[in-house]
Amino acid sequence: MNKKLVIYGASGHGKVAADIARLNGYEEIIFYDDDLGKSVLGPYQVIHDFKGYEDYDLFIAIGDNATREKISLRMKKEIITLVHPAAVIAEDVTIGKGVVVMAKAVVNSGTVLRDGVIVNTCASIDHDNRINEYVHISVNAHTAGTVTIGKRTFIGMSVSIINNITICEDALIGAGALVVDDIREAGTYIGIPAKKK
Repeated sequence: MNKKLVIYGASGHGKVAADIARLNGYEEIIFYDDDLGKSVLGPYQVIHDFKGYEDYDLFIAIGDNATREKISLRMKKEIITLVHPAAVIAEDVTIGKGVVVMAKAVVNSGTVLRDGVIVNTCASIDHDNRINEYVHISVNAHTAGTVTIGKRTFIGMSVSIINNITICEDALIGAGALVVDDIREAGTYIGIPAKKK
């Protein structure tokens, strides 16, 4: 059977999702975008109406956490999850809907990835983490064991989070930060150790 996929969001993030989808056996991939100026993305067609594509699987490739949540929650169709074959996922990891785990990412034992999570290239999530809905773990970011990250939080590139840390909803942890204390208030945190900006 021909595996067919519509990716919502004609962007660079979407191109990476398309590559993962190909590696997962999708033979026909198109993009949906509400920008009428986009008609192609690389080798892929961009559509502006779902009519005629109801039998395709759906993935939401929107990098902004709040926007990804809003679009995902209004979709009536189930959103698939994409895991790159070069990712390492422990057998007891729980993965929700609409998650993407990219190449060379590692997700260790006992971890839960809730709906809409992005685990980007070469990120690592150690044992017993709770990554809540619509979190983005950026390229080369690392969490130690027993970390909890609240909804819609953005973990920047090369961030490190020590063990037993809890981060609230809607936080933004800037690139290269080191998180050594719980973060209880939404906002932007930068530096070593991470402090509110």
